[in-house]
Amino acid sequence: MNSNDTIFALSSGHGKSGVAVIRISGNNLHDFAKKITGRDTLAPRHAYFTNLRDDAGEIIDQCVVIYFATPHSFTGEDIIEIHSHGAPAVINKIFEFLRTNNMRIATPGEFSRRAFFNNKMDLADVDGLAVLLDAETDKQRISALKSMMGGDGEIYTDWRNQMLEISAYAAAMLDYAPDDLPANISNTIMQRIKRLYTAISAALAKYKTARAITHGINIVLVGETNVGKSSLFNRIVGASRAIVSDTPGTTRDVVSANMDIDGYLVNLSDTAGLRETTDSVERIGIERTNKEIENADLVLHIITPNDDTAPVVPGEVLVVNKSDTTDSRKIRNAIYVSAKTGDGMPELMHVIKNKINKITGNGESVLMINARTHDLLACAATELNNALKKSNGDYDILAQHVRYAADAIGKILGTIGTDEILAAAFSQLCLGK
Repeated sequence: MNSNDTIFALSSGHGKSGVAVIRISGNNLHDFAKKITGRDTLAPRHAYFTNLRDDAGEIIDQCVVIYFATPHSFTGEDIIEIHSHGAPAVINKIFEFLRTNNMRIATPGEFSRRAFFNNKMDLADVDGLAVLLDAETDKQRISALKSMMGGDGEIYTDWRNQMLEISAYAAAMLDYAPDDLPANISNTIMQRIKRLYTAISAALAKYKTARAITHGINIVLVGETNVGKSSLFNRIVGASRAIVSDTPGTTRDVVSANMDIDGYLVNLSDTAGLRETTDSVERIGIERTNKEIENADLVLHIITPNDDTAPVVPGEVLVVNKSDTTDSRKIRNAIYVSAKTGDGMPELMHVIKNKINKITGNGESVLMINARTHDLLACAATELNNALKKSNGDYDILAQHVRYAADAIGKILGTIGTDEILAAAFSQLCLGK
C-alpha cells in the first residue's frame, strides 16, 4: 500500500439513493478539481455544480464538487468530494473514470489512517469515530461524538504528560543535590502518582458502563417452562418475534431483539425454559440460557401466580406474569404483569429504565473504553501501583515504572505505535473512512 497514492471511496451508504458522496484524497488534487468542474479557478470549500464528464467528453452525471485544500481537510491531504446521484450505475461509472486517472479504491479505514499520520486525529479519536459510525441510539451518539472530537484524547494526553514530567523529576533526584530541587519534591511526586492511579482506576471501574453504552445493555428473560416468557418478550418488543404456545419447552434457542430504551441500546433475549429434561435439543437451549444469564446486565426472572416462591438471585427483577388470572398479590417484592392484556407493563418498564440508568450511571462515563484501551489502561494502572508500592525509595525504579505507564497511554493515543495496534484500530472502520 503506497501512502502517496490518490485514493477514493464511496463515503455514503451503498444501494440506490438520491445522493451519493464519493471522497477522493491525495496530493495536488487542485488541477484535477479544476478539470472535473471545467473551471480555470477554484476556491476551497465552495460547492460547484458541474456536468461531470469522462476523458472522452461524455457526461457521466450532473454533480456537485467540493475541493478541500491541504491541510484543512479530514485527511490533511487535498480532498475532493463528488456529490452525485446515488444510482449504482452512476457510482460505478465515476469509479471507472477515477481509475483511468491513476486513482485506486481505498482500503477500509485508509482515510482515517492518513488523518492519523497527518496529525489530524489520534487513535482515541479513531475509536470514537468507529463507534459513532455504528451508533444506533442517542446515548451512543453523544458518547462517541465526545470521544471522536478529542475529549478522550485530551484526558489521555494530560495523563501521559504528567507521567513524563513525574518520571523526569524522579530521574533528576538522582542527579541533583537535594538543595537544588524543589522543596518536598518526594512527597509531591508520590501524591501525583496516587492521583493518576486513582483517576485511571476510576475510569477502569466504569468500563462496564462504557461497554453497555457502546455495545448495548443485555437484558435476559429467564424462568421455568410455560410461564409466558415469550409472550412477555413479544409485549416488550412490540412484535411477534418469539413463538408462543401452551406446550412447555417451545423455546429451544435464544431469541433476541435490539431496542432503544431511553436512548440506550438494549439487547433483549428470550431464553429456553429452565427444567430437567431428557430432550437433547432442549438441553442445548438450557445450556445457552445459562450462558446468557452469565453475560446479562439485567435478568428478568419470570414466574406465574401459581408459584409460591422463586429462588431469585440478588440483582434480578422478579416478574409475576399472567396477573389477569388472579386477584392476589401475595408474592412480595415482585412486579405483577400480564403479557396478554398489558397490565403492569408501565411499572415494569419504569423499573427496567431505572435499572438501565443505574447500570450506565445515567450515561456518565469519563472515557469511552473498549477492549484495546481497557488492557492498556490496566497496564498503566499496574505500573503506577508498582511505582507506589515496589520502588522502596529507589527513584530510578520509580521513574522506570512511571515511564512504562506513560508508554501504555502513548499506545492508546498512537503516540507509541506498533503495526498490530494500528491495524486493530483502523480495522474497525469502513470504506470511505
